Amino acid sequence: MSIADELRDVGFVVLEAVNAEEALRLLSKERLIRAIFTDIELHGELDGLNLARMVKERWPLIEIIITSGNRNVAANEMPERSLFFPKPYAPSAIIDALKRITG
Repeated sequence: MSIADELRDVGFVVLEAVNAEEALRLLSKERLIRAIFTDIELHGELDGLNLARMVKERWPLIEIIITSGNRNVAANEMPERSLFFPKPYAPSAIIDALKRITG
């Protein structure tokens, strides 16, 4: 089961994007998005860290969770208030974090 399915199962409304560019388009249209969850490794020109930086610059109130199975990320590499979860992660950890940061 994907994390998107797990999040839906506990009541989150989940929008999925195939790459950072699509995510930015969704964020431009959907004003009620309160958090994003992104992998560092994305298809396309932007990686998840660049996406996170752009999101925080354009929409500073959106909370960000970043994951990767290939590298660890230090707090100073991420936008302020971002969280990092290395893979493999427990879906419950992501769910708990999203509940906490979205209030």
